[in-house]
Amino acid sequence: MKYILTAIIGLLPAFVSSQTLRYDKPAKVWEETLPLGNGRLGMMPDGGVQTEKIVLNDITLWSGAPQDANNYAAYKQLPAIRKLLQEGRNDEAQALMDKDFICTGKGSGSVPFGCYQTMGELQIQFGHGTPTKYERKLSLQQGLATCTYTADGVTYHREYFTSFDDDISIVRLTADTPEKLSCKVTMSRTERGTTHTADGTLILSGQLDNGIDGKGMEYEADVKAQLKGGTLTTDDHALVIKNATEIILYISAGTSYKGIKNNITQILKTAMAKPYATERQQHISQYGRLFNRVQLYLGKGLDETTDKRLSAFYNNPAADNELPVLFYQFGRYLSICSTRPGLLPPNLQGLWANQVQTPWNGDYHLDVNVQMNHWPVEVSNLSELNLPLAELVKGLVVPGTRTAKAYYNAPGWVAHVITNIWGFTEPGESASWGATKSGSGWLCNNLWEHYAFTKDKHYLKDIYPVIKGAAVFYNSLLIKDDKTGWLVMSPSSSPENAFFLPNGNHASICIGATIDNQIVRDLFNNIIEASSILGVDAALRKELTAKIKQLPPAGVISKDGRIMEWLEDYKETDPQHRHISHLWGLYPASFITPENTPDLAAAAKKTLEVRGDDGPSWTIAYKLLFWARLQDGNRSFKLLKEILKPTFRTDINYGAGGGVYPNMLSAGPPFQIDGNFGAAAGIAEMLLQSHAGYINLLPAIPDHWKAEGAVKGLKARGNFTVDFAWKNGRVTTYKISAPAAQKVKIKINGEIREIVASKL
Repeated sequence: MKYILTAIIGLLPAFVSSQTLRYDKPAKVWEETLPLGNGRLGMMPDGGVQTEKIVLNDITLWSGAPQDANNYAAYKQLPAIRKLLQEGRNDEAQALMDKDFICTGKGSGSVPFGCYQTMGELQIQFGHGTPTKYERKLSLQQGLATCTYTADGVTYHREYFTSFDDDISIVRLTADTPEKLSCKVTMSRTERGTTHTADGTLILSGQLDNGIDGKGMEYEADVKAQLKGGTLTTDDHALVIKNATEIILYISAGTSYKGIKNNITQILKTAMAKPYATERQQHISQYGRLFNRVQLYLGKGLDETTDKRLSAFYNNPAADNELPVLFYQFGRYLSICSTRPGLLPPNLQGLWANQVQTPWNGDYHLDVNVQMNHWPVEVSNLSELNLPLAELVKGLVVPGTRTAKAYYNAPGWVAHVITNIWGFTEPGESASWGATKSGSGWLCNNLWEHYAFTKDKHYLKDIYPVIKGAAVFYNSLLIKDDKTGWLVMSPSSSPENAFFLPNGNHASICIGATIDNQIVRDLFNNIIEASSILGVDAALRKELTAKIKQLPPAGVISKDGRIMEWLEDYKETDPQHRHISHLWGLYPASFITPENTPDLAAAAKKTLEVRGDDGPSWTIAYKLLFWARLQDGNRSFKLLKEILKPTFRTDINYGAGGGVYPNMLSAGPPFQIDGNFGAAAGIAEMLLQSHAGYINLLPAIPDHWKAEGAVKGLKARGNFTVDFAWKNGRVTTYKISAPAAQKVKIKINGEIREIVASKL
């Protein structure tokens, strides 16, 4: 191939400069602390001088327990609900559903549902004087945080990492003057936790509430210290260290989930037997195997602390083209740190929580949030990090089968709006939001995307029964709409949104919400393709092929030129509502594109104009993705600028006011990690798209990034690895690679051509 990636190679040294978060003072609040994680364990040090506080996390630490909250008589009300909806009495249908078509018990407000919780806090008390030359850093390239300062003439240095080698958290403390390290190490938890010492080990342990007999998940965190010089003694609740030159704290923690807690003592012994330098290097190496796959350069940045850079960028984004790179790579970093194959996907707060009662239970919302958490992983060359989500979804099939029978007397399986590690699939406790049943179909789109990017037929065979079960459920529910003749679902709803009825009342329950129509179409298409690839279910394939022709179009344009959110052209109660579910066909699906459906694309733009550009961070990120798919780079950049707006707000927010905290975690507010992941996906989508049957380079590049740039290691559907560079908005060099040499279509500088991808 005549296009050689010389420009990329020449730019590689520039990539390094944008990989570090940097601060010149300790964190005053949790939203300034630095997140570290190895996919299971997490910690967030604040870099305090007198007292260091480190919040500890384990991705598996949940209260609650498996439960059956199905109303097994609910399906008997289905004919009455459908009749009321056909008669336009949506409010009465919703009232009936609130009575008989929701989960039993208290739903997500109850202890059996459970909550993702913080494990506790580690405190290191020093009593140092006022510091000078203070610096705190998080190296994304190494997965390692540091803190350095001078106090009373002594320079102190701390290093923190959650090891990708021995699955343990480590804090190393040093001083440039011998015997100047003295401290007291304690741990605590606000409830259901006790501490004690035994054999030189500080131990925090407890058992969470399961909502049944109080005997829920068990957890334990053990801390041991390794010294150079000095002395170590213990009291009942602390390690006491005096006059050391170096202290290494090893924090081994686990829960009773899959028996992890049984291994923490051995993990501790193994790590402590290894030289610190070896542990550190092996951690950096193993973490780097994931992080170093993608490099991005968009231009120069500011030599300032990260909090100051955020403020400067919001006022003048042209001054710091490196900050979007940092934010993108931070999103990739958070993915790597908050999940790993064999464990759990990142929840609403990823891995990091500082509360016992996390906002919205820190659960898995199925009407956008957990899906958004995974949108960047494929394109960002972290494909294996989609696998924990696939395992979570597999775990929903059995309980979802019970729920399908209980509420719809239907085959297959369904999940509604919320779930947890215990397999909750029932409707939520209010029909207005909890009866939305697009969750299972939306999850199947995520599962399919892993196949679309990898072309892994073994994986497809593995997840085919899961996506087939969801399709069988939706297929059984389709009924003919009297007004249009289309096949739709009833009852239906557009996630968390409501509309006005002619009688002045409002409702959320309807017939054939647009998102349901789009998800069913997408899922049926994927089942047709998958069954053909695998050579199975020819009869089902034939049936779904016929059904697709009877579904509503992927988008219907209203009288005012917008995409209709419902089958009826209802007036929404909140025109700026945070959810924009009726554009699901634009992203993550590809039913609406500027090339193939220009009328729908124009209607999608008008929809977004009315919705506005503000909202919680995840909403802003979703809008960024929509505008990128519409190939409007400057509007996408405007949304990126909005999500990077500095904030300290931590109130529960459902409207405008998103942004990022000083540590670059996204604010709903409060902290919700989906904003970070959605924005990372959006930045990648501005640079590379592959949903329309070809690889499109720079489909939505904003003016701010046109001067020069380069990217290495992004992935496109079909298992292609993509590198390219540009100047003045035009691609100058590129390289497309694949496991085997094969033809691929590529759009470069406005021209579609067919090339042969080189063999990796």
